[in-house]
Formats: sequence, structure tokens, C-alpha cells
Amino acid sequence: MSDRRKNWLLPTLAASILLAGTLAGCSGGGSEPKSEAAQPAEPKTENVYKDKYDPEVTITTVWGVDPTLQFKNGETIENNVATKWAKEKFGINIKSLWSITDTNGAFATKLRLAMSSGQEMPDIVTLGTENQQLAQDLIDSGMFAEVGTWFDQYASDNWKSAMSLDSNVWNQYSRDGKRMGIPVLDFAYNHDYVLWIRQDWLDKLGMGAPKTMDELEKVMDAFKNQNPSELAPDKVTPLSIGFKTSMNTWMGDPSWIFGAYGTLPQQWNVAEDGSLEYGSVNASMKQGLSKLNEWMNKGYIPKEAALWDENKTAEPAVAGTAGIIPGPYWMSGWPLLDTVKNAPEAVWKPVQIPTGPDGTAMRHGTQYTNGVTLIHKDMEHPEAFFTYQNYLFDNFAVSKEGGEFANGLFEGYDFELDANGEMVPNDEIQGGYVNVVRYLLVRDGARIPDEQMKALLKLAKGGKPESRLEKDVAVNYGKDTPAAAEVLLSQEEISKKDMFTGPVTATMKSKWDYLTKIENQTLNEIIYGKQPVESFDQFVETWKAGGGEQITKEVNDWYQSVK
Repeated sequence: MSDRRKNWLLPTLAASILLAGTLAGCSGGGSEPKSEAAQPAEPKTENVYKDKYDPEVTITTVWGVDPTLQFKNGETIENNVATKWAKEKFGINIKSLWSITDTNGAFATKLRLAMSSGQEMPDIVTLGTENQQLAQDLIDSGMFAEVGTWFDQYASDNWKSAMSLDSNVWNQYSRDGKRMGIPVLDFAYNHDYVLWIRQDWLDKLGMGAPKTMDELEKVMDAFKNQNPSELAPDKVTPLSIGFKTSMNTWMGDPSWIFGAYGTLPQQWNVAEDGSLEYGSVNASMKQGLSKLNEWMNKGYIPKEAALWDENKTAEPAVAGTAGIIPGPYWMSGWPLLDTVKNAPEAVWKPVQIPTGPDGTAMRHGTQYTNGVTLIHKDMEHPEAFFTYQNYLFDNFAVSKEGGEFANGLFEGYDFELDANGEMVPNDEIQGGYVNVVRYLLVRDGARIPDEQMKALLKLAKGGKPESRLEKDVAVNYGKDTPAAAEVLLSQEEISKKDMFTGPVTATMKSKWDYLTKIENQTLNEIIYGKQPVESFDQFVETWKAGGGEQITKEVNDWYQSVK
């Protein structure tokens, strides 16, 4: 055990004995305990948790910088308005061991190299879901600490309450009941989708929004062959979807098509017998594949769908040549707001997901977490991270009128006020908008899963925007965003989350890449007519024999352990 580990461990243990039951309920940034006198038999011990550190303490970290992240005022990821804020507010120095522009997985590669070559590892590292396997490998390396005890002791009431909204968020980062990483919380329903449809086209055709798959086909056919904007059939994309990266993603997603027939691909669903099954091998996949093949042949979906990622599916929608695109409730702000630049008459409206022949509808549901924060086992002041993050949960996640973050993080970066004290749109901020939340130790700063939906529903009912979230939605999101949230929640029951939220299983580590490869190849070839739909049955047999059956057993063993 390192000396610096010993330096904080002994007072921490003493403090936890002395203050049992007090720190566990701390709030407002973890205020100092007030009950020492209630236990006179114990010697007084300094509480290691501080609202502000004097002398200052240092937290080391590493950065994978989004290539689209903007900087201003000569700042860098190592030295900026957020690092200065942490120093002045808390006496915490954020020291960068290194940073790298994160293109083509560069951050994960560099962090793996640091881990394997014995380089200094950071006190705090936050990883998104795109680096899920790396997060698991770092946990299993033994370099990072069990964090559950610290979370119970130091996290504020607001943070704990947010985490308790879904106890499953800890599952991926737990080992033998020990919580090894702190989940990064996301907004609920953030990537659940509705269908965005060209309402102006529907109006000109005298058609209503499609409620069933049959009605959807009639609408797509009319969009293509009787186009109200007088586009030639070969210039129209009736339904813009893509599955280059996944059949189950956040924009241009096709998984709801399979959901109409009873399964969701590329996630683990609850089967009829109560066990978990991998959706892509459910027999009802064949109906969805047949439908996509039919739509491909009729030109209802893009010929390039297998080559299109999420952003590519937005291009025909923005160009004014697509009639329908599946996507989140917030799409009217981006990217659909730009459609009018190319098609001034365009009006997008959110509608419900259509049902299948027996009235079934299903869509992918958003997990409450989109990453994890790990704490190095030899970090000298782990409680300082909670000082920093508690404040964000208590003051940013739930903004207070007149509070420090009533309008955003840092004025002139992610918000600006006009002469009347009203928030101006992001694209009008002098010197440019900066997504300054990416400067913080934890991506997205601090989110309480249900707060954004509460804000949206308030605005949908005509409420005045008062909180930071409400103001942001009212000013920077598309005008149809609150209405889209209502449409989404009108089908709340059809959102189905991936039910496997545990760590990668033993067989997954060695077989999953192969199974994913044969899955993608088979599904694509059936959709494109290179194989008959009957070949799906052989794929299922190959999948099971190639490790899928064993993985299903491991997944269900885990599921039984956490039910």
C-alpha cells in the first residue's frame, strides 16, 4: 500500500466510525458533520471531507477530447474556465496527465497503452459507453477502487436520489457485490424515438398520421409516387433509416420495425418464460426482415441503408427529400430545424410508433447511464471528487433560481443573457457557443434522469420556463420538442430497455465479435435479397453453436443473481 494511500485511509476509517449515520445523509455539497458531541467516548478526528480544501488538493485525470469541442479565450482542456472554477470554488487543482483528440478510438488506445506499460494512471477517469469494454478491463486490472463505500459515505442526497431511480445502473460496474465504478447518469428517454414525419406532405395528400404498419406503407408509397413537393420517385427517401453501426441505435433506427412483430434486435429482452433472450435470434425477426426486404425492393428505404450511420440518415431529412425519420424527441431542434433551408415549406411533426398486425409496438428504451467514473485505488483524496460532484448535483442538475447555475455553467460559454436578463439562443452567443460541460471531470456534468422530461412536460402544458433546463429547452430546442415528449410518453409502455446490464461475460469476451459479424452479415443479406429469409433459421443454429447458447446461459445466471 502506498504512503499516500495510508495518509488518507486512517482518518477516513476513524471518521467513518465516529460519524456513522451522519455523512451517509450529507447534502448541499456534503456539509461538515454536526453530531461529534453525541459520541463523547470517541476522540475527535478531523473530517476528511471538505467543502473547500486549504491547503489545496490535486486530482489527476486524462482527456479524450471530442474533435468537435470548441475552445475560446485561448483556453485548452488542461486550463480553462472549468479548471479555474474548481480551483477557486473548492481548492481542487485538476491536473491533466495527458490529453488526446479522440478520433478513431485514440483515447482508448492511449489509455490501454498507459495501463499495460506501467505509466502513471489518473486518479479519476470517466469513460462513455463507446468505451464499455475498456471500462470493464480497467475495473478488472485491480488499479481502481471499490467506490460504493465512498459513494454511501460522501454522496449528497440529490446524487443518491438520482442514482436510486434505477438500481440497475450499478450492475455493469459491480464485481461480487462490490461497486467498482460510479455510473454516469443520463436523461431518461433521451434516445427513445418517435417517428418524425413531413406533416406538410400528409396535409397535401389528405392523409392522416399512420397508426399501423399497413397505413405506414400506404403513406410511404404516396410520399414516393405522388410526392407533394413534385420530387421524382427516385429522389425521395420515404423512410430514412440506416444500420451500418447497429440495428438498434438512436437516430434512423430500424429496430421498431422488428418491434411490430414482437422482438427488438441487438439487445437482451425478457422472453415468455421470464428468462432473457437475445432479440436478434427470436423467430419473429423473420417477419421484420421480410418487411425490410419488401421495402428495399419498393424503394421505401435507402439502398445504402447498410452503409449509413445515424448522422447519414439525417441528410435526406435535412435536404427535404425524406418523408419520415425515426429519432429522439429533441430532433426538431437538431437536425430537422435545418430542413427549411432546403425546403422552406417543410413541417415536421412527431407521431407514435405504428403497431404491427396484432397491435404490438416496441422500441428501444434508454438506459439511465451512459458511462462510468473510476477512482484510482491510490488516490490521496478520493473524498475531494465528491466535493466537486456533489456541488454539481445540488446546484447544476437541479438549478436554483438566482443560483450559480440558474442559466448554465459559465456565462459567455454555454449561455448569454440579453439586456433584459433573458437567455439568448446558443448560436447568438458572442464568440461562439462552447459545450463547456465537456470541460468537467464527468461527462454531462450531472444529470438527474427524470428532470429533463419534467421540464418538457411543464412547457408542453404552457408553463413558464424557470429552471436552467426549462430555459434551455425553451430557447435552444426545436419548438416541437415538448409536444414530441408528450407523444413519446403516450406510448411509454412500448419502451423496452436492454435487460442485460451486467459486465461482459467470459464467453462474450472470446466469441461476441464473431457472433456479431455473422449476425450483421446474415441480416444484411436477407434485407438485400442475397439470401432467402429461411436462412435466418440456419444463422440461429450457427449462433447458438458458436457460443451464443453458452452466452445466453451466462447472461441468465447473472440475471438470476440480480433479480
